[in-house]
Amino acid sequence: MGKPIAWFDLTSKNAATSRAFYSEIFGWKIDVDPQMNYGMVDTGAGEGIPGGIGEGDSASLVMYIVVDDAEATLKAIEAQGGERVTPPYEIPGIGTMATFKDPDGLQVGLWQR
Repeated sequence: MGKPIAWFDLTSKNAATSRAFYSEIFGWKIDVDPQMNYGMVDTGAGEGIPGGIGEGDSASLVMYIVVDDAEATLKAIEAQGGERVTPPYEIPGIGTMATFKDPDGLQVGLWQR
């Protein structure tokens, strides 16, 4: 069995507008932490992939794929022509994240539990 997608992270130039858009169109409940300007998305009914909507200088959508070892996976990615973007970093008590670019330049995340 392959590795599942664990999380999506939508970054917007105007997070409030994006949150309102997705909430209205898809009926998502979004709980915003005003200090971080980041909204945790509840897509409803226990279905779908959890995620969040935050703000940044450019718009992007990153999927986080579950892996057993983020560092080892980054080394394999580099060996196959991918590029490390963010080295593994721990979110205390939750897990470890990292990001890379695939050979086409798309940014993808890794999630180690």
